Amino acid sequence: MGTVTIGVSIAVPEPHGSLLQERRAGFGDPAAHGIPTHVTLLPPTEVDAAALASIEVHLREVACAARPFPMRLSGTGTFRPLSPVVFVQIVEGAAACAWLQKRVRDSSGPLARELQFPYHPHVTIAHGIDEAAMDRAYEELGSYEAEWPVTDFSLYEQGADQVWRKIRDFAFGGPTVPQQVTAPAERGTLPAR
Repeated sequence: MGTVTIGVSIAVPEPHGSLLQERRAGFGDPAAHGIPTHVTLLPPTEVDAAALASIEVHLREVACAARPFPMRLSGTGTFRPLSPVVFVQIVEGAAACAWLQKRVRDSSGPLARELQFPYHPHVTIAHGIDEAAMDRAYEELGSYEAEWPVTDFSLYEQGADQVWRKIRDFAFGGPTVPQQVTAPAERGTLPAR
């Protein structure tokens, strides 16, 4: 059957996902339209296509043990100079993301793997582009904020065209957490130019 490249992530919902994806494209990141806006739980990982069924069973078990949690993004950060990445920071929900990714990559499961860098949940807004564009991304989204309740994560597969497509969502096993009510101008908006 061959191999496929998969990833597991928490999708950033609308309208935040499209807005950040468009901004990423606007900074000149050529990968922007091939990568849905997300928080990574398992980075791109090559697996045997025949193992997908057992991987889905494993992910379902991880999701069933998880509970919904609030996610809040605020401001920007960067991994430069170690890695050419600018991101929107997770200021609430990072511990839950860390818990999930550890279980997704559990050494007893089908997705056991070491990471190149220590896990740091974030939402990438620029990757591998010129320094001036990276600086723009860092500055222009510096006051960006968004929040939502996280109730699931998703399995994605990268196509031959380098586009990531969702295969399946895995809903958490617990009751949902109600989203906090905030004024529309306070969340999911960009600063005025």
